[in-house]
Amino acid sequence: MHRSAPRLSRILACAAVPVMLVAVGCSSDSGSGSDAEKKAGSSSSSDSAGAEPTKPAVEPAKFTDLPDACTSIAKNTVKDLVPEAKKKGGTAGRSSDLAVRGSCSWNGLDDKGVKGSQYRWLSVAFTRFDSDQSLGSGATRATEDYTKQVAKEKASEGAQKAAAAAAPGIGDEATAITYQLNKTDEDFEYATVVARTGNVVVTLTYNGAGYAGAKTPSAADILKGAQKAAKEAVGKVDATAGAGSAKASPSAGDAKKDDKKEEKKDDKKGAAKPTPKATPKS
Repeated sequence: MHRSAPRLSRILACAAVPVMLVAVGCSSDSGSGSDAEKKAGSSSSSDSAGAEPTKPAVEPAKFTDLPDACTSIAKNTVKDLVPEAKKKGGTAGRSSDLAVRGSCSWNGLDDKGVKGSQYRWLSVAFTRFDSDQSLGSGATRATEDYTKQVAKEKASEGAQKAAAAAAPGIGDEATAITYQLNKTDEDFEYATVVARTGNVVVTLTYNGAGYAGAKTPSAADILKGAQKAAKEAVGKVDATAGAGSAKASPSAGDAKKDDKKEEKKDDKKGAAKPTPKATPKS
């Protein structure tokens, strides 16, 4: 009996070995499954963390076109501000894309004989900004440019007695910059109005000087003229929004007006033309 006891112990120990191996195997499988789940969860969380948040779409630009700069100021206003303009219709500035940038200027010398002469210069410039997902909305970009243009005018080279003030009633925001400048041995009075309407920046400059003993125009008159012209130019920009929709879908009333115009043209064509008078030879 004493001899058989150790033998029995060895048999029981051997019988227990497979059970332990099975237990270890199960424990190992369970651990590997947990690791896989952890890896999958880690990958998913890293992917979601690495993904950039979607940016909200920028606001569409209000204006998609610009008016003709040379017709943006009324003819009577041009005549009043530049009495003897060399070109009544203005001189258009060069532009690679008139829907983005346009300008026009007028200048003339009003000779008053022994009383001297008065010189005037008027110019207007438009810059339009489109909305861009990476750069921002057209209005935001225009606001940034508006600020830069105001700072640029304030720092005009040679400017004396420079001053800036808000110009209410012109676009969404506007600033009038006034200063004196001596050139060609004459004292010039300057007024520049920088305005923003939607995604368009308008810069209008008006200046003048007296020659041959004539008095220099008053700063108040030059500023008043600049503000009047700037308001007209901004109004012309605002009108382009309505003009675009009107062209796209004309009303029945507009169609009738067009028909009447065509009828009048036909009537005129049918009428006999008067015989022109003979012009005297020079």
